[in-house]
Amino acid sequence: MRSIRTLLLATVLSACSSTPASAGTEKASPPPKGDVAVAFSGGCFWCMEAAFDGVPGVVSATSGYTGGKIEGPTYEQVSSHQTQHRESVRVVFDPKKISYAKLLDIYWHNVDPTQSNGQFCDHGHQYTSAIWVSTPEERALAEKTKAEAQKDLGQPVVTVIRDVQLFWVAEAYHQDYHDTHPVQYHRYHTGCGRDARLKQLWGDKAGGGPTD
Repeated sequence: MRSIRTLLLATVLSACSSTPASAGTEKASPPPKGDVAVAFSGGCFWCMEAAFDGVPGVVSATSGYTGGKIEGPTYEQVSSHQTQHRESVRVVFDPKKISYAKLLDIYWHNVDPTQSNGQFCDHGHQYTSAIWVSTPEERALAEKTKAEAQKDLGQPVVTVIRDVQLFWVAEAYHQDYHDTHPVQYHRYHTGCGRDARLKQLWGDKAGGGPTD
């Protein structure tokens, strides 16, 4: 199944000569005053970005890398297990319009928190699930909702909760992939079995984001 995404990326890169695969990544900028930035890892960042994009109160959802050991990681380095980064999404939100609890609810229903070797058809450390927290309040709420998810599923939840680390914005060709390449995104999303597994786990509460 991994070849689905590899083939799609090859097609995208061939059309993006101004954005080579080796282009460096940059640190995420601080959020606008009054807004808050949080990060989630849940497998393919195309899909995680789509899950939060357009949600009322969410200012932006950005694909990137966090949790690794080098600066400026590239997609090739991360995917070849050189950096220990996870593919992640950075969500900037207005706390007056949407709560962190709601974002956690969206997150849990868009991942398989019982899978330890990746997410869906994508296997490897870079696809494992994690919640990145920056305050005691965020950690407490993340832990609370993790316990609730485990109770709901009746299975061990392996998603880890970690202190926030530097977030590196992924290459331009990864951003808004569900909007810029809807046909390819739908092919990948369906072929990876994401919707089917989410439905199996969460029933009517399953997320999934746009698929066409």
